[in-house]
Amino acid sequence: MTVYSKIIGTGSYLPKKKLTNDDLEKIVDTSDEWIIKRVGIKERRIVSEGEDTTATMSEAAARAAIENAGITPKEIDLIIVATATPDFLFPSVACIVQYSLGISNECPAFDLNAACAGFIYGMSVADQYIKVGTAKTVLLIGVESLSRVIDWQDRHTCVLFGDGAGAVVLQASDKPGIIHTNIQANGQFAPLLYSKNSLWDKDEKPKIYMKGREVFKAAVSKLESIVDQTLQQAGMEKSEIDWLIPHQANMRIIKATAMRLSLPMEKVILTIEHHGNTSAASVPLALDHALRLEQIHQGDILMLEAFGAGFAWGAALVKI
Repeated sequence: MTVYSKIIGTGSYLPKKKLTNDDLEKIVDTSDEWIIKRVGIKERRIVSEGEDTTATMSEAAARAAIENAGITPKEIDLIIVATATPDFLFPSVACIVQYSLGISNECPAFDLNAACAGFIYGMSVADQYIKVGTAKTVLLIGVESLSRVIDWQDRHTCVLFGDGAGAVVLQASDKPGIIHTNIQANGQFAPLLYSKNSLWDKDEKPKIYMKGREVFKAAVSKLESIVDQTLQQAGMEKSEIDWLIPHQANMRIIKATAMRLSLPMEKVILTIEHHGNTSAASVPLALDHALRLEQIHQGDILMLEAFGAGFAWGAALVKI
């Protein structure tokens, strides 16, 4: 019998604090009009001191996904957390979440860092574990607290990012779920988008360095290429895709990918306006949002895609 990885539950969490474009106008040289025109963001959520952390957001999203799946935490036998902003160097966020959820079966738990592509990478890893029989029920979380590494005086980057967490529960099934995943990377582009580690530079303050124009060009090119490759590898046509759930980084990039797939924007799940770029959390946040609004229905075919620092990028074809 063929074993598939099936999404049986989704969940999400957003911090209470909203940071609007109007708020940003007061602290940096920018404007609501410019931000909306360039990237399509109106507001984003930001963690508050003493209220949210990467781990607490992960736990909240995980609990929502577990409840939605109709299972108990003890049924989970693998935890993967995709993040570039963990609470500690060690232990992993995944281990903290394992304890917080009261999972005492000593299942493996680890973090994965592929920046904005982290959730797609995590989905590919989870899929392999399930297909070979090493795991039956996997908790996969995409989460970021990017506001902690933002330079709020850098108008080119501080307007882009937000915080949040999204989670899915994947379970072994005899019915198609994850159809195909495709993940890629090219480290030669690392100098175009990065954040330094203060361990190696004591004077380094938290900051995201990005050469926006070059990143934009690469993202459009790589995402157009990978969606084509993923369809070809899966033996599918773009006409079979019902919905595109893209990484919510830039409206212009999203529109370019939708055009490549010949999908109208009405068939693209968008949360960028209210979430901003939540990096590894953006795809699961958008997925949960669409499912809870009943935009997506059982049997629909989804194309998930994301691109981020590394450069790392990936796509996944999923049947709900």
